[in-house]
Amino acid sequence: MKQLITILAAVLFCAASKAQTDSSKTADTAATVKKNQPDTIRIGNILIIKVAKINKKEVDITMGRKNKQKKENPNVSTNWGVIDLGFSNYIDNTNYGTAGSYLVNRPGFPDLGKNDFKVRTGKSINVNIWIFMQRLNLIKHHVNLKYGLGLELNNYRYKSSVSYKEGGPVPYTPNASLNSPFIFRDSVGFTKNKLAADYLTVPLMLNFVTHPGNNNSKGISLSVGISAGYLYSQRNKQRSDERGKEKNRGDYDLERFKLSYIAELGLGPVRLYGSYSPQSFYQQGLNIKPYNIGIRFSNW
Repeated sequence: MKQLITILAAVLFCAASKAQTDSSKTADTAATVKKNQPDTIRIGNILIIKVAKINKKEVDITMGRKNKQKKENPNVSTNWGVIDLGFSNYIDNTNYGTAGSYLVNRPGFPDLGKNDFKVRTGKSINVNIWIFMQRLNLIKHHVNLKYGLGLELNNYRYKSSVSYKEGGPVPYTPNASLNSPFIFRDSVGFTKNKLAADYLTVPLMLNFVTHPGNNNSKGISLSVGISAGYLYSQRNKQRSDERGKEKNRGDYDLERFKLSYIAELGLGPVRLYGSYSPQSFYQQGLNIKPYNIGIRFSNW
């Protein structure tokens, strides 16, 4: 028994001695001591040991780190899933006296005019879903090229009871029909009546930034440019007591391509956007130029 205790004590003594030796080596290897000042010693970039009154054994220890190296901004940065939420409206410059067969009037009622195409501002919603947006550095990250790809969804809620048809029998006129789209004053009162126009859109802008970097909580940014959109869906959605819910998809003679002036203003973390098309989004009959304004939810 005494022999076993003696052997165990010897083993523990050897292990402790080896561990002490290894830790001393590790400390010597890991800690690089730099003498910055006559009374200051730096160990790596973590500790500053300031030695004072050595004879009296008084030591002051100050802990700190070196300043982190400033992260460089990438020349190309990508922002995924940007969302816009705002309002759709338009400027109506139509001469309704020369609209022709595109407008069908109802006998005994006033002819269709500008008031019939006014929209409910608070309910005419614009939602844009940008699949991605990229920013390319041009001049020291203060001037950038900004571009992307997304869906532009516009909803125009009418106050009146106008309806869209692709063609066919003309209401209120027996034995008459049209081979082209037209708009007419309906005989039904709608609780919901909207025209929806959706585009696949590519924006291209020059972006100016006062404080480059990923921190969007300060500084001002401004982007201006153009966008090109392709109309992939148009529909007239209505709801009434007489007919219930109806969603009529078709070709209502809207322009297939849409060119717009666009802008974005960033004030710290808040971003506002706007767009305006200088051309009518109808091919004929109506001269209506759409615009959108709203808030953009984006990292930059």
